[in-house]
Amino acid sequence: MARHGADFVARHGVLTRGYGHRPDPDDPGAVLAMPIVLHIPKQDPPARSALLEAAAMATIALCLDPRVGTGPDGEPGPWREPYLAWTDARIRKVSRRARGAQWRAAQEVDGITVEHRGAQARALVPGPVGLLDPRISRLQIGGTDLPHDTPDDPPAGVPVLWIDAALDMTVGKAAAQVGHAAMLFAGSLDAEHAGAWAESGFVCAVRDADPVRWRHLTKRVADGTAVAVRDAGFTEVAPGSVTVIAVPS
Repeated sequence: MARHGADFVARHGVLTRGYGHRPDPDDPGAVLAMPIVLHIPKQDPPARSALLEAAAMATIALCLDPRVGTGPDGEPGPWREPYLAWTDARIRKVSRRARGAQWRAAQEVDGITVEHRGAQARALVPGPVGLLDPRISRLQIGGTDLPHDTPDDPPAGVPVLWIDAALDMTVGKAAAQVGHAAMLFAGSLDAEHAGAWAESGFVCAVRDADPVRWRHLTKRVADGTAVAVRDAGFTEVAPGSVTVIAVPS
């Protein structure tokens, strides 16, 4: 069936309905999160913007993958139950860095890897943080950052995820935020346009916004022509901070 057939429309519908309907469990280990693994080798690390683009693309690719939906016979895909449990809770993502053997081991854990502009990121099937696969739990959450780069202007017709540069987020925090933005952006599209984005491989651009551009972008959010990520404030930024604004192009 085509990407934008009935099965795709159903998966896309999960994103259009929104998230966060169920409160956090009392047990911190039962909190659900999507791990994002960032490949950051010691030698020749990727450009920051390229790695963030790969993280966003991997996140939305997993969210719209057939394995989170149902098959033609109505049987649930292997990732459907954990994915729907996650989308019904407060959406959380935790980024970790890997290199060498650690990165290769991460490929054995259920998820989707995207290679983009010389960067690689892998989004994994969400689950309880207390039951994280040891191949992932041993990876560091912080410790390595990447310098801000100045890529060319975004290609025409490609969605742009603008990061508020004033927040000075680490690459791990920013990866989680652009992943959120990709989900919100996909949910803001109709199924036809979401399907077209899927056909492109969910190509997007991630760029830093200076204060002047950020003010313009916030006006677009108010006008309904852009979508914004508002962070819960568990790490790095204050609760309610707008971290990323996604625009169609």
